[in-house]
Amino acid sequence: MREIGIDELDDIARGAGILGTGGGGDPYIGKLLAREAIRAHGPVTLVGIDEVPADATVVPVSGMGAPTVLLEKLPAGTEELTALRALEAVLGRRATHIVPIEVGGVNSMIPIAAAARAGLPVVDGDAMGRAFPEAQMVLPTLAGIPNTPMALADDKGNTLVVDAVSNRWAERIARAACTEMGCQVSCADTVLRGDQLRDGLVPATLTLAGELGRAVREARLAHADPVAAALKLLGGVHLLTGKVVDVERRTTGGFARGRATLEGPGGPLELSFQNEHLLAVRDGSVVATTPDLICVLDTDTGEPVTTESMRYGLRVSVVAAPCDPRWTTPAGLDLAGPRYFGYDCDHVPLTP
Repeated sequence: MREIGIDELDDIARGAGILGTGGGGDPYIGKLLAREAIRAHGPVTLVGIDEVPADATVVPVSGMGAPTVLLEKLPAGTEELTALRALEAVLGRRATHIVPIEVGGVNSMIPIAAAARAGLPVVDGDAMGRAFPEAQMVLPTLAGIPNTPMALADDKGNTLVVDAVSNRWAERIARAACTEMGCQVSCADTVLRGDQLRDGLVPATLTLAGELGRAVREARLAHADPVAAALKLLGGVHLLTGKVVDVERRTTGGFARGRATLEGPGGPLELSFQNEHLLAVRDGSVVATTPDLICVLDTDTGEPVTTESMRYGLRVSVVAAPCDPRWTTPAGLDLAGPRYFGYDCDHVPLTP
């Protein structure tokens, strides 16, 4: 158990942005939301999975929508607490803990902001170990835990509670509603008991995000290679260092979809994304795929480059890192593997 204060937010946001595989929302915007909440309500207590009582009511709070929209349509800052209260009204009980649904940029910060405003602790973990674009792509789905009731809230004060027959149907209904609500909402869903956390979460990912962000920052201060520092901590594989030469991106169906082409030694590398980077191809050969992490960092600073901020001329480094092993099971690949997204290939294990 420890506290997250304003001073810790920079490192957590930076590390979460890297782990978010290009998605999860802009970490800078998330950091601003969390900073203002902590400034108004005080530090947030971070607790480990083993510190949560078995009968606790643990609620993931997150943002849903196209990250491109978040750059132009800033949140009001009230959405996450409104969604939480709407969910609690349906449950008939109050949440005892908040947890991130994913370790992604803004979606690692929104739970901290919500916890500060609600006066609740945050659980050190998340339901993906990275960021994924769709609501059913969480470890609780693999564990048979429903993601409904799911409460949505927008910046205007509108709320909606979805009760669906499956986690995939909840995604379809909520995504359609999200599009009508401006392509950016806050969600409270996938309620977990304390005794379900080991099956439903990847542990200690907020701690990992903070360590990753700190490693990048300290490497810069020491005039060392920040990308190498991140790669060492991730235990990953270096795919390319080069320049972005082309980006095709569109916002459709509540997602930012597209591809980016990067030039570097060894030939061009093409990244395909749906909010998050999902596929990396070099010379027609797939070199990395979802559910493994494909992360893009600014070569000079080590800062994460999100899919919505990718642009021509950026000097970037691409690294890939292994996902939680539950994602590479047959059920995990069926839920979030490359074929689910329409790519005609199987998961390619990372090789050094």
